[in-house]
Amino acid sequence: MLFKGLSFPITSHSVDLWKTFIDETEFRNFIVWLEDQKIRHYKIEDRGNLRNIPSSDWPKYFEKYLQDVNCPFSVQERQETVDWLLGLAVRFEYGDNVEKYRNCKPVTETNDVQKSADPLINLDSNNPDFKAGVLALANLLKIQRHDDYLVMLKAIKILVQERLTPDAIAKASQAKEGLPVTLDKHILGFDTGDATLNEAAQILRLLHIEELRELQTKINEAIVAVQAIIADPKTDHRLGKVGR
Repeated sequence: MLFKGLSFPITSHSVDLWKTFIDETEFRNFIVWLEDQKIRHYKIEDRGNLRNIPSSDWPKYFEKYLQDVNCPFSVQERQETVDWLLGLAVRFEYGDNVEKYRNCKPVTETNDVQKSADPLINLDSNNPDFKAGVLALANLLKIQRHDDYLVMLKAIKILVQERLTPDAIAKASQAKEGLPVTLDKHILGFDTGDATLNEAAQILRLLHIEELRELQTKINEAIVAVQAIIADPKTDHRLGKVGR
């Protein structure tokens, strides 16, 4: 399972985590892992339906689970749901280990001069025009929604800096030169009965392997980001009930 090796759940500040889910089964396993290991809203004997991954009724059980934990998002809003559940898991993890995390120092600390120079500090996040503008930009750039509009704006800022600057665009437009591959050296594992189809299948398999490598790289980057974030946990009292 993708998240089996993690000692701490990814927080709501992890960007694009939902993209790491390979398929529906992976997503369901992740939700069960969160409930079993971190959230623990249900008693163990009441988690049977949620653990029944292959069931065609699983979406119905998941919808009830979201209602039971007071999640403000629906099953159709998967990105937002994952983000919210992760935030809830972080809150419970911190609540269970207050002494462990109390004295943790952030990996990076911003001094008062830098904070005062941050233009986002002086923005009125409750202004309706501000909210409408941030939401429009988030939809345009396909950035998932967050209940804190300043968080969304910071995500937009990061995306623009990393993807939309002249240097980033120039780098992305550069053609990638790959190494020549001899298909004869790669075993397909099955035979379609047609030599041309066999070659096409070999090429698709190699492309799939390359995509998996890129996915693993993104997962590793997400884990590194988690290790930096958990050093500065923040409690959001809007996330749910107090205690368990």
